[in-house]
Amino acid sequence: QLQVVESGGGLVQPGGSLKLSCAVSGFTLDQYAITWFRQAPGKERDGVSCINSAGGRVIYPDSVKGRFTISRDVAKNTVYLQMNSLKPEDTAVYYCAVQGTSRWCATGIPHTSHYAYWGQGTQVTVSS
Repeated sequence: QLQVVESGGGLVQPGGSLKLSCAVSGFTLDQYAITWFRQAPGKERDGVSCINSAGGRVIYPDSVKGRFTISRDVAKNTVYLQMNSLKPEDTAVYYCAVQGTSRWCATGIPHTSHYAYWGQGTQVTVSS
């Protein structure tokens, strides 16, 4: 059974950094793409970044380009989201997700309905 588990969230001051982890089981990272989403209170769940089975990366919203970096450790079966220069508007629950059918990242806006496997999420709060 495919599973993903997020960790690493917390409270950080504006301008600070956090590194989120997504540990996967039931498959290997060279089989499927992994996507990070986030959901702020009262808002929809939006795609943040994706890494495909070959290690190729996609950043979705312009608001995080240059600040967020996705990476992976194949030996640990873990995907990371390094978040720098955090802003209050980055406050959200962050989720990692797997379609379970595709090696590749969505080329346009990722639709949550296409993802069958989700973690429980990890809260990121950016506040002074």
